[in-house]
Amino acid sequence: MHGDILRETMEALRTNGFKAYSAPDAAGARELILCELLPDIAPRVVSFGDSMTLAATGVLDALRTDPAIEFIETFGKGVDRPEIIRRRKRALTADLFLTGTNAVTRTGKLVNLDMVGNRVGGIVFGPEHVILTVGVNKIVDHEEAARRRVREIAAPRNAARHHAKTPCAKTGRCMDCNSPERICNVWTITEKSWPKGRIKVILINQNLGL
Repeated sequence: MHGDILRETMEALRTNGFKAYSAPDAAGARELILCELLPDIAPRVVSFGDSMTLAATGVLDALRTDPAIEFIETFGKGVDRPEIIRRRKRALTADLFLTGTNAVTRTGKLVNLDMVGNRVGGIVFGPEHVILTVGVNKIVDHEEAARRRVREIAAPRNAARHHAKTPCAKTGRCMDCNSPERICNVWTITEKSWPKGRIKVILINQNLGL
């Protein structure tokens, strides 16, 4: 469906030091992670950052029930905020960190916007290995388009999804607010993977996530 765009983006990511893969759909990404990447990495401690695309693959449920893996939960009903923050800090020391990205450019750069910074923190530093699951709808032409996509699509919808009391959750568009529950606080642009191959990006030929 988007073969040329996927190939172009994969080549650009590889040029920038990322390991890049493709999958036909969420189920294919799950198989790639569990059957190919996970045995090669052989992680003992695994954690994750919030990602609807990652959740759609079903990988997290498989990892939670793997007796060989210590899985650090970074969300949890009935768990107080200080404990959640403690877990998220510990997640930065995991062998493997999984999440998604808000956008990836066709020139092979990752663009993200975070509230707390634990998701982007895990991408840029800490865990020895990072796996990102990315729907084809996240691919954009350049950084400006990536920022626009995050502001106009991802951020307002994520604010609403998390029931944040922000203007964008009501209007559906960025209001550049000063709300105490603002989710747009930390921008990161990852131009290269360092060390080379640390970040593994799976481009999925399916519209997934926000």
